[in-house]
Amino acid sequence: MTGGANALPYWRLSSFYLFYFSLLGATAPFLGLYFAHLGFSSARIGELLAIPMLMRCVAPNLWGWLGDRSGRRLDIVRFGAFCTLLTFSLIFVSQSYAWLALIMALHAFFWHAVLPQFEVITLAHLREQAARYSQVRLWGSIGFILTVIGLGELFELFSLDLYPWALVFIMSGIVLSSFWVPNAAPQARPDVPGQSGFIDQLRQPGVLAFYLSVGLMQLSHGPYYSFQTIYLESLGYSRSLIGQLWALGVVAEVLLFMVMARILTRYSVRVVLLASFLIAALRWLLIGNFAEQLPVLLFAQLLHAATFGSFHAAAIHFVQRRFGPRQQGQSQALYAALAGIGGALGALYSGYSWSSLGPVWTYVIATLAALAAAVIIATQLQEERA
Repeated sequence: MTGGANALPYWRLSSFYLFYFSLLGATAPFLGLYFAHLGFSSARIGELLAIPMLMRCVAPNLWGWLGDRSGRRLDIVRFGAFCTLLTFSLIFVSQSYAWLALIMALHAFFWHAVLPQFEVITLAHLREQAARYSQVRLWGSIGFILTVIGLGELFELFSLDLYPWALVFIMSGIVLSSFWVPNAAPQARPDVPGQSGFIDQLRQPGVLAFYLSVGLMQLSHGPYYSFQTIYLESLGYSRSLIGQLWALGVVAEVLLFMVMARILTRYSVRVVLLASFLIAALRWLLIGNFAEQLPVLLFAQLLHAATFGSFHAAAIHFVQRRFGPRQQGQSQALYAALAGIGGALGALYSGYSWSSLGPVWTYVIATLAALAAAVIIATQLQEERA
């Protein structure tokens, strides 16, 4: 990892992932809980949580197009990280619903500029070592784990009023780490028939089916990312234990990332994605029906290794291999956008169904979405080894 002008800047790349996903570790489990702490209903919480995901439908494609046209991806990452911090800091002005909705939209517009462009930079540094992506990305999972455990303990001891300050601290880390990362451009490759343009490549067999399945997978995560912490707290779990349960899922994800390169050389992307969707369906059924039983909940959290870990790694490989170097920004952005659409719909439906149908049926809908994604991948995607 050291020595030579072309050595992989492993720790610089990893530090960015650590801070970036620490922010996700602060928002996914605790943002809904913070909004509940402020007194909002489940419907309003679902709406507020859907706004950042809706921004993923627009912002990544705009920034992806700009990155592909200008080639200045690292500048976009740094600008997006700084503006994320700046706009989120407006939360100290007011906590009214309208003001929070504005903050959710503004900070998400810039936050979603960051990761798709950084993924392109990381893959450009990796070059022919693309299978090592998981070894870099696992530090994002470590950041998530440290954050959910640390904040769980913090909020067990102190008030959730500290929550905005914790997010500002993490966002500052993202800004600083973005200035430590060296730039890299995607390696030029000869033109491949059928890859002359982004739209042409989208029309290739299985590509649109893949993106549709991405949206469905994120839709199925709606109840989990929006209400899981609130759900577990209502069942009597402490905030520190809830943080540890979130961390357990990501520990399983890290362990899977460590062997993901070997899995993707042995099994096709289609098989890995299909298994991920089927395991997701099982996970949501278990959480929706048996969350009060700790052993079952522990097992369901271990399944996060598939519902996020293997799914994300296989999806990144699919995008990186199906699109040319000048299409990488747009293809990564479309991946983020479809995930945003699915996530927003998941947050919205779960927000409205949580109070009317209850947790069990809300998670049944999530199960059906994951099963639909499995059917699409099984019938539409061709075998493809990484």
